[in-house]
Amino acid sequence: MPELPTNLKGFAHVYERAHINTDEIIPARYLNVHEEAELAKYAMEDIDPTFVKRVKPGDVVIAGENFGCGSSREHAVWALRGAGVKVVVAKSYARIFFRNAINNGFLAIECPEAVDIVQTGDEVEIDLAAGRLRNLTRGAEASFVPLSDFAREMIEDGGLLPHIQKKAAKA
Repeated sequence: MPELPTNLKGFAHVYERAHINTDEIIPARYLNVHEEAELAKYAMEDIDPTFVKRVKPGDVVIAGENFGCGSSREHAVWALRGAGVKVVVAKSYARIFFRNAINNGFLAIECPEAVDIVQTGDEVEIDLAAGRLRNLTRGAEASFVPLSDFAREMIEDGGLLPHIQKKAAKA
């Protein structure tokens, strides 16, 4: 897998509400699907029926507190990634969603101020190394704790299983 770029740019889809659960990210009626491209067709449909029509590759989801709560389903990460979402930035995460994101090589950043400075449609830039989120549309900024070296390595390797395979191959 390639190294994560230092800076990511994309357009924002903002969901300020707290406690967006995994069933809202990908409804349970689609859990028999395992292909990301197919799951992507239904991402966020119960909370935002227009999401899949508007989302473009490289876009960013910005959310409120406790994003990804509820059942422990990797499908939520797969649906967002399949839809082209590059990163989710939330006030806070349900622990299981955050872990599923890292284990699946998907970028999840905790930035409490993001929902206060970004609106849907704004262009944002995320400086992963410096821990800065910039709203390029409005000129606002917020900071976040940069990824740990371990989380960055897991994401760059494509997730937990590829990471373990890479380590085993070196042994």
